[in-house]
Amino acid sequence: MNLPAELKYTKEHEWVRVEGDVAFIGITDHAQKELGDIVYVDIDTLDKEIAQNEVFGTVEAVKTVSDLFSPISGTVLEVNSHLDGNPESVNSDPYGDGWMVKMSIGNPAELEGLLSAEAYGELVGA
Repeated sequence: MNLPAELKYTKEHEWVRVEGDVAFIGITDHAQKELGDIVYVDIDTLDKEIAQNEVFGTVEAVKTVSDLFSPISGTVLEVNSHLDGNPESVNSDPYGDGWMVKMSIGNPAELEGLLSAEAYGELVGA
């Protein structure tokens, strides 16, 4: 299973990549494999303030629709336009082109409560 060590993870299967004072957020390789083929991503929170653990969108697979929970508090600065009409990048490259949103980091201390790659791997049995 692909678990980049530089990322932080949540028990809800999201990942966070910090770049300066912003964070890129997506779903983990484990999550996309469990969901199956992603057919649609719906994120309507652009320019909105989101609290930690609040739903910022949904991801639809052939079998189910799942909520996306924000690992941190902040404002959604950008939604990955690459996902419009091309959500399969979530399956093929979940840590690269498949990122979901870019957010401001509202409370840097929240990052400390996230899981390391090793801890997330243990959670999902990797």
